[in-house]
Amino acid sequence: GMTAAGQLCDKRGPYRAALAGLAAFLAGLLVAGFATSMSALVLGRALQGLGTGVLGVTLYVGAGRVVPQALHPQMFALFAGAWVVPGLVGPALASFLVQAFGWRSVFLAVAAAVPVAAALMLPAIRRVGSGTGEALQWGAMRWALLASGGALLLHAASQQAGIAAGLLFGAGLALAGIAALRLLPRGTLVAARGLPTVILLRGFIAAAFATSEAFLPLLLTQHFGWSLTQAGIALSAGAVTWSLGSAVQARVRSEAARRRLLPSGFALAAAGIAVVMTPLLWAALPAWLVLVGWVGVGLGIGLSFPMLSVLLLKLSPEDQQGSNTSALQLADALVSSAALAGAGLLFDPATRQVLPVLLLACVLAAAASALSPRALR
Repeated sequence: GMTAAGQLCDKRGPYRAALAGLAAFLAGLLVAGFATSMSALVLGRALQGLGTGVLGVTLYVGAGRVVPQALHPQMFALFAGAWVVPGLVGPALASFLVQAFGWRSVFLAVAAAVPVAAALMLPAIRRVGSGTGEALQWGAMRWALLASGGALLLHAASQQAGIAAGLLFGAGLALAGIAALRLLPRGTLVAARGLPTVILLRGFIAAAFATSEAFLPLLLTQHFGWSLTQAGIALSAGAVTWSLGSAVQARVRSEAARRRLLPSGFALAAAGIAVVMTPLLWAALPAWLVLVGWVGVGLGIGLSFPMLSVLLLKLSPEDQQGSNTSALQLADALVSSAALAGAGLLFDPATRQVLPVLLLACVLAAAASALSPRALR
């Protein structure tokens, strides 16, 4: 979906891509909402994923062209807020709907909201240019399918143990790497200066966050004895500080200060993960340090994550914004899949020891901080 959306945005304009994404997402919700079998439910979820991938690219490109470049930091701060609020309200609302009306109501309620979202979004995107008009290069879809296959193998590796897990991990990593060479800008995997490093950094920091977030509830509930509600509050605190960090970066006007946000934000995220680890290393330290560290992680990513989006649009010619945005989100997905699969190999279910997983996340965030000057040329 992300690769196809990049092609559509550049060559036909984001309006058509938005229509396709909305149609796929709505169809997926309806198929899932009325599903009478598990296969139908899986099909519905697949269509939702396709639509989400298309819309993610389209929103970046459409908003990037409608909003003046000077306002891009504020725009991506709003994007962060638009993610946090549903993330906080959504689980409670979904729980209410399931208890009151059954699980189908969750999908159907979201489907009812799609026309409202379309009415708000499409008029603005329609005013954007119609693209270059060049022929679509559908050959790239073969590599996108290969990347999807690699991601599926990486996910399967995280569900296995022993030799099988290692073999699946190696095969998935190989497929994803081959596809990445074809789908990402030249020099991405070696952190070439400018746009390639921007895209690589997105993968690193997204993977650091996804890996640590996935294992944080287990750490809090199994190791420190927190309730699920308390663990959920801790996760929500990180989401709130992510939004806060995004708002702070939007208010920084000085170019010199903005250039420091990227390495500083990544360094703060790495330090936050390190603080999360400290009660595991020294048992005498209080468990609430995990919450302090996680708040720092959210703040650090909030300061730096929007900067990557701003830099991507700034460094991309208009007729390449779609393909580069799809590359950004593809790097996010592939590196996160690889990191989560690697975390699954590092995690020992017998001891429930998450320290190696958190160390992996910390190294990824620290590497992002070290490489970030290359994104700023």
